[in-house]
Amino acid sequence: MGAWGAFLGSGLALPGSPRGEMRDSAAPQYPAASTRPGAPGRTSRVVMVRNEALLLENGELNSPVADGMVASGMLRLTGESSTDSAWKKLFKPPDVVGIKVNALGGRPIATHPGVVAAVISGLKRAGVREENIIVWDRLTEELSKAGYTINRSGTGVRCFGTDKDYAPYPETAGSIGSCFSTIVSSRCTALINMPVLKDHDLSGVSLSLKNFYGAIHNPNKYHGNNCDPYIADLNTHTYLRDKLRLIICDGLALQYNGGPAFKPQWSVPYSSLIFGLDPVAVDRIGCKLIEEKRKTKGLPSLKDAGRDPLHIATAAQKALGTDDLGRIEVVSL
Repeated sequence: MGAWGAFLGSGLALPGSPRGEMRDSAAPQYPAASTRPGAPGRTSRVVMVRNEALLLENGELNSPVADGMVASGMLRLTGESSTDSAWKKLFKPPDVVGIKVNALGGRPIATHPGVVAAVISGLKRAGVREENIIVWDRLTEELSKAGYTINRSGTGVRCFGTDKDYAPYPETAGSIGSCFSTIVSSRCTALINMPVLKDHDLSGVSLSLKNFYGAIHNPNKYHGNNCDPYIADLNTHTYLRDKLRLIICDGLALQYNGGPAFKPQWSVPYSSLIFGLDPVAVDRIGCKLIEEKRKTKGLPSLKDAGRDPLHIATAAQKALGTDDLGRIEVVSL
């Protein structure tokens, strides 16, 4: 990924409530529902880019192919005529961008550092400085095991885990009451969500909506009832909903059973990247791919297996996007 230095986050004030209070985000300010992806009457575009040359014979990433796939996906997603304008449509030079990866389980099920490197190159095309890019997940140790170079100080892109760095006071969002990572609460103005394409033994799937469980201090509390409505409620919080600019799901592999930990017997090479602006639509399509693979492998549907991904429909009901296949335009490249 090249030399990554440290993002200097000093001087950024922590938002907070008066001591002992929870802040309720039930009615935060955000763009009108009619203008957001998945709003009634609007179609959400999901772009799937697949190239069998993405992975080399030794299992390493073909970086030029990854760069090309990211560029192609961004062009079709945004409808722009050049790669620079595609990135500039979503990001501005003053942005501080947090790239939320999924490092749980380490290689080969984690978001690949080489794909993240291609995304960083795109952000730089939009004029975002390296010092204003943070690659992050819940734990620094897991990032390291997934192949990321940890950097906390110096110049360049910063990469580290939240670890114990949470805002001092909890926030509420529906059924959720949690302290958020300061990365999302006070450091970043924009987020890129980069999950992986896999199932989950409780929530059914672990895609973009579930990936933000890494942003709170107590995700263990929110796994009952197939994680519903907890995943959806979490994503309604202004720290996430209003800062999310882009989803790129790492589909280098597709794990259709046994998640969230890596289970090689239920994982197949897939050589794909999935792009979207609507997290519900991306998860609906990702779930469809997992269900189709389960069927071809003779496994029951996720619902029949007792882990129906109810949170996707709940997220649609909460106006986070659309789960209606009739309103999702799937573009395959």
